Amino acid sequence: MSFSANCPGCGAPVRFAFSSAVQTACPFCKAIIVRNDVNLEKVGEVADLPEDASPIQIGTEGVFNNKNFLVVGRIVYSWEQGRWNEWHLAFSDGVSGWLSDAQLEYAISFHANPPAPLPGAGEIRPGHVFQFQNAQYMATTLTEARYEGFQGELPFTTKDREAYPFVDLRTTDARFGTIDYTEEPPLLFLGWSVDYAALKLRNVREFEGWPVA
Repeated sequence: MSFSANCPGCGAPVRFAFSSAVQTACPFCKAIIVRNDVNLEKVGEVADLPEDASPIQIGTEGVFNNKNFLVVGRIVYSWEQGRWNEWHLAFSDGVSGWLSDAQLEYAISFHANPPAPLPGAGEIRPGHVFQFQNAQYMATTLTEARYEGFQGELPFTTKDREAYPFVDLRTTDARFGTIDYTEEPPLLFLGWSVDYAALKLRNVREFEGWPVA
C-alpha cells in the first residue's frame, strides 16, 4: 500500500510506493525525508550522484523466481576500482530485495538471519568458509567502500554513512551473499548471481552501446 504526504521542506506532494520504505528524497527540493509512521522529517539534502552507465533506473520492472518486482530505490557505493549500485526492489508479494549492479555483473539478494553472530570484518580473509541455509559460502572479495548517495525509496535511513567494509560470498552453484558492515551487528544478505536477460527488465534506460552483445 502506498503512502502520500507533503514534503516538510517545500510542501510538494511526496509518495512512498513501497509500504515499508522509511527514507526517500523529494523530487522537487531534494530534501532527504525520513518517515516515522505518518510523520515526515527533513534530515538533509540529497547529493547529486555521478553519471552512471547502468540501464536500470527507478521504475524499472522485472521478474525473479516467477515474482514481479519494481525498482524503487538505489544506493551508490564507490571503492578503489570504481562504483556499484544497490537497487532496492519491491516485490509483488511485499518482500524487499536488492539487485547488485557492478560492471555488468548482477546478483539479487535478501536479508537473512545468520545462525550465529557474524565475525568482525578484520577477522575474515579470502577463503573463509561459512555455512548458511544448507550451503557452503566462501569469502571471495573484501571491499572497503564509501557511500556516495541514494535515490528513491529505502527501507532504512542512510544518515551518517561514510566508509564501511563489505564481504562478498560465493558458492559453487551460483549463490551469492554479502556481509554488510554498515550497521552493528553486521547484516547478512543471501541470494543468487543472475543474468541480465533472465530478469526480463522493462522500462530501462536506452543509450548507445547498450545492450552489450
